[in-house]
Amino acid sequence: MRVISGSARGRRLKSLPGSATRPITDRVKTALFDILGPRIVGARVLDLFAGTGSVGIEALSRGAAEAVFVEKDPRAIRVLRENLRETGLADRARVVRADVFTFLRSARAEAFDFIYIAPPQYRGWWRRTLEQLDARPEWIAPEGRVVVQIHPREFETLTLHHLDLVDRRDYGSTHLLFYSRGEGHRERRTS
Repeated sequence: MRVISGSARGRRLKSLPGSATRPITDRVKTALFDILGPRIVGARVLDLFAGTGSVGIEALSRGAAEAVFVEKDPRAIRVLRENLRETGLADRARVVRADVFTFLRSARAEAFDFIYIAPPQYRGWWRRTLEQLDARPEWIAPEGRVVVQIHPREFETLTLHHLDLVDRRDYGSTHLLFYSRGEGHRERRTS
């Protein structure tokens, strides 16, 4: 696992042994940031179920203004802080040790341009997280994006009131879902 582009390009990121985190592959991370393109520059990023921080760190390396990492596993947080130090990106990062659901429910909502959700698989946590964000859309900037990383078998159509599914991409056993703020609960697919 490494930083692919930007100021920390090529830096190796430490990972956490075992299955406690679900790291994103370099291939999927490259595709994700190719899709997001220049909109990441100057963006405020919220990395939920952050693990060791690969996605938020990549965003910072590519010019995001700030990244907030929410993770409850103390072992993952230790590795995340090390990765931020090693990449020289800690000054634009905030690490929050918290349960994601408690954080979204109890923290003062801040508008983020990019929210990344990559929870442990097969627990329905991606759906629960999206529903919480849908209930408090002030977490998402008007032109913001919410991206969910799941296994394709986890996908189900959701009825949401403030978020629209605007894109879906498959990369082997990784499925990326792209949501934006919208007026209704219509779902669209673009390729």
